[in-house]
Amino acid sequence: MKEFEVTITETLQKTVTVEAESREEAENQINKLWSDGEVVLDADDFADVEFHSDEGKEIGEKEIIDVLMVEPGRYPRTEKIGSDLKSMQKAVGGYIQAAYFFDDPAALVCDEESKVNGSALNRAIRDENGEILDIIAGKFFICGLTDDSFASLSPELMTKFEEKFHQPETFLKMGKKIMALPAEPAIPASGREKPVITEER
Repeated sequence: MKEFEVTITETLQKTVTVEAESREEAENQINKLWSDGEVVLDADDFADVEFHSDEGKEIGEKEIIDVLMVEPGRYPRTEKIGSDLKSMQKAVGGYIQAAYFFDDPAALVCDEESKVNGSALNRAIRDENGEILDIIAGKFFICGLTDDSFASLSPELMTKFEEKFHQPETFLKMGKKIMALPAEPAIPASGREKPVITEER
């Protein structure tokens, strides 16, 4: 069994009679009439339909991928999640949004409404000079990329991004600027839960 994407192309055709000095003038008149909405093609003008399909892809069991899950106030951890949309939405708790901050073949996937719905600020994204480019709110995960889909994060990139996002952060507003400061993890080595630290924005 395969899954195919089929494109449907319908062709409408209508003949309109006009008086003109030349073929070019006649076509220009009809072009203007059509652009102005004075000549309209509808279902009665249906002429043809074409169907074009891609090569299709095999449908099998849901693919499981390895990702690095990063939550506010916690150390990152490796998780296995489904690569389908529903599984990814469940992993971040909302509609997914992918961001491509990195030069590596990896994507940051988060809840697109996390800042709007007041989710706790999580980690800062910095440029090569350490300046904050963005702050991700709510939980997110880092996954790998193929030519056309999300994939497992390689062991090398898993280690790289774990180190990059290892330290939980808290955020402090200083005038128009926001500072990102190291924070104690909500679950320390003892395993006892601490409250997640958040700052009023």
